[in-house]
Amino acid sequence: MSKVCDICKKKPGFGNNVSHSNRKTKRMFKPNIHKAKVEINGKLMHLNLCTKCLKSTKIKKAI
Repeated sequence: MSKVCDICKKKPGFGNNVSHSNRKTKRMFKPNIHKAKVEINGKLMHLNLCTKCLKSTKIKKAI
């Protein structure tokens, strides 16, 4: 499944895990992406959306 939101283009971020002894290892911050059926301009589409876009009024979820 895609790791990019189709509406806001949110994608994984990168950083470090930091231990108590201050050792650093690479890690990834993944967005919370869900497949959803939405209505855009009267057409039904299947999109990969982050939960922030699903909760906002940017799109109308088809039922």
